[in-house]
Amino acid sequence: MRIATYNVNGVNGRLPVLLRWLGETAPDIVCLQELKAPQEKFPEQAIKDAGYHALWHGQKSWNGVAILARSGQPAEIRRALPGDPEDVHSRYIEATVDGIVVGCLYLPNGNPAPGPKFDYKLRWFERLTAHAATLLASGKPVVLTGDYNVMPTDLDVYKPEKWVEDALFRPEVRTAFKTLVAQGWTDAIRKLYPDEKIYTFWDYFRNAYGRDAGLRIDHFLLSPAVSKRLVAAGVNREVRGWEKSSDHAPVWIEL
Repeated sequence: MRIATYNVNGVNGRLPVLLRWLGETAPDIVCLQELKAPQEKFPEQAIKDAGYHALWHGQKSWNGVAILARSGQPAEIRRALPGDPEDVHSRYIEATVDGIVVGCLYLPNGNPAPGPKFDYKLRWFERLTAHAATLLASGKPVVLTGDYNVMPTDLDVYKPEKWVEDALFRPEVRTAFKTLVAQGWTDAIRKLYPDEKIYTFWDYFRNAYGRDAGLRIDHFLLSPAVSKRLVAAGVNREVRGWEKSSDHAPVWIEL
């Protein structure tokens, strides 16, 4: 089984890229972030024609998350992170697919930091950590994946000294990620590639992709029941070089 996550940076504007990638790689389960489309504008028919059933939580202009599955309709569990009923951002969706609980997330960017957006990011992280503990306690096989907007260590960022004040790399955020993982989750990429430079995002500016000036901000966290089944993981980095592609590349694991 292959599970992938991909911040598409606009599902309609990047639809040709998304469909090409789905056609070439055919993952069984796909988590998408940053749909940038209201609920009614999600390209359901095009996704269906590509062989996928979809569950999505859209939002006008920004955010938006979706879970795609080849085997059948994902069984929705929730479409919001618990802990703040007034938070209307479409940043989390959770479903059961093929016996696995899949949580698809788009964690807030948090810039500028310090400030209200950074405070919101930390609160969101706290809610995610609380919910993740509940998921682990269930004993079910769980995959928490998506755009976490955090580089956990110096290895995950090109020229880390230039990012020390950024909301994706500040100590509070890295500590929050470390606390989350310490509950008992496995960072899939780092389990298989503990010391390799692996990026999932390259900015559009200053030829970042050409220079390989990237960041690793899209992650797979696996519960123990899933981690023991992990056999491979990687990044489809060539997709970032396609015309009109997202600034993220798809990340995948194989169970």
